[in-house]
Amino acid sequence: MKSSQSFFNENQRYITPSDMIEFLYCKRFIYYMKCLGIGQNEEKRFKVMMGREIHEKRGSQNKEYLPKKIGSCKKIISVNLVSEKHGIRGNADEVHILVDGTMAPLDYKYAIYDERLFKTYKNQLVMYALMIKEVFEKTVQKGFIVYCREANRLVEVDITKEDKEKVGSYVEEYRRILDGYYPEATKQKSKCVDCCYRNICIRI
Repeated sequence: MKSSQSFFNENQRYITPSDMIEFLYCKRFIYYMKCLGIGQNEEKRFKVMMGREIHEKRGSQNKEYLPKKIGSCKKIISVNLVSEKHGIRGNADEVHILVDGTMAPLDYKYAIYDERLFKTYKNQLVMYALMIKEVFEKTVQKGFIVYCREANRLVEVDITKEDKEKVGSYVEEYRRILDGYYPEATKQKSKCVDCCYRNICIRI
């Protein structure tokens, strides 16, 4: 295993899984927040606070049940990860070493399963997979999501080569925005109704 600290470059602008959530929701979020430096100025919401509480408690719960269910030999909690190659970094809730020698990230979500959000969560796992490969030099073929609002429902997520390439293209586009590229707005206009940038966003 290589130390994630040894990869870290203080001059690099790293992209996190949380950044990618904003990007996939609407690419212009990134332009206004990261390129222009205009914050969202939103207060903490109930789900965010509950999500943090879930993450704080997870270490003392499911110590044996989840590892056995997913075929885990060893669990590492709160893993700092970074990929210099892709310019991404993040903190995985858990990383598991599986019986077949591969590794798998596991993420807890204070949410109910939803197909649209699932795709966003999957991209987060793919980012972790890219970082795990670089830090631990281990293959990642799948990850897991635990939905805490559904009695800790466990969902297995396949991670393919195509998934990794797609996330790589997202990262490249994200960097273009950081360099000043003004992206298209989301095609789902319902997202614009409560958007904090709606009064300054150019509608095309």
